[in-house]
Amino acid sequence: MYMSYFSQKRKIVKSALSLALAFVCYFSFAQEKWPSHPITMVVPFPPGGVADTVGRPVAEALSRQLGQPVIIENRAGAGGGVGMAYAAKAKPDGYTILMTLSSISIIPEADKILGKEVSYQINQFKPIARFTADPTVLVVRADSPWKNYDQFLADMKKNPGKYNFGSSGNYGTMHIPMEMIKLNDQFEMKHIPYTGAGPAIIGLLGNQVDAIATGPASIVQQIKAGKVRALAHWGDARLASMPEIQSFKEMGKKIEFAQWSGLFVPAGVPNDVIEKLREVAKLAANDEKVKTVLEGSGSPIQYLDAPAFQSYWNSDAKKMEEIVKKIGKVE
Repeated sequence: MYMSYFSQKRKIVKSALSLALAFVCYFSFAQEKWPSHPITMVVPFPPGGVADTVGRPVAEALSRQLGQPVIIENRAGAGGGVGMAYAAKAKPDGYTILMTLSSISIIPEADKILGKEVSYQINQFKPIARFTADPTVLVVRADSPWKNYDQFLADMKKNPGKYNFGSSGNYGTMHIPMEMIKLNDQFEMKHIPYTGAGPAIIGLLGNQVDAIATGPASIVQQIKAGKVRALAHWGDARLASMPEIQSFKEMGKKIEFAQWSGLFVPAGVPNDVIEKLREVAKLAANDEKVKTVLEGSGSPIQYLDAPAFQSYWNSDAKKMEEIVKKIGKVE
């Protein structure tokens, strides 16, 4: 009985210690302040495109605000689909964030059209902030024969299929606007998909393609350097970075397309982390260094906080879904 008493007592003490240790571990875990180590910002395109151009100054500003490095990881492929699918499936702990473009709404619908397994769904993401929202710009080389869109269109109609255009990939934000204008004005061009805006621009400069539609941020320096010429854009008003260029809307065409950039996290990230990211994203959008870099690239800040961005995204996603269905299957 004596041994039994002490045996039971030891078990009680052991259980109490285990419980106390578990409580301490839980308390320590619960009190761990986010972020406690570096954060990865996935950019689903190669360097040189709009998402990368926006992502780098924003990542630097977030690093300063959070006290932890925010490291860019370019995961290109499938018009952005590879990197976006990776981010969608990342652990929802706030240490993987995504800087991407409006193609986030396009890829799932395109997968359906192509009969492919859908790589991700848009409800696998939570929006944090929109940073920019620029129309794509139709660009040709400076040595091309086309000085304006009317000349360009006349040549396309005269020579169906003779010319080609480059993009960041099938159904990406450089491909969709070209398909929109092709459908509207009834002309043919061959499509040459690249892995991102940067490689597509190199293809244009290297005479591999005849035209591209891309965001101002990725092409304005080449325009200023006289290497390429802008013929038109898909916006609803003149652009501050190129006020002399007409929009298709001004030409009487009912065509608009915005290549916006936004910050997202995987669904399931804790609310306190989301709130902190919203807070620092707003600070980044108002950061003088960020504004200077983006304005200099022709892509000024057009910030929307999460609730307004969610509403904007919902509306834009519906438009993109309709456009993809209208375009149909492309190879």
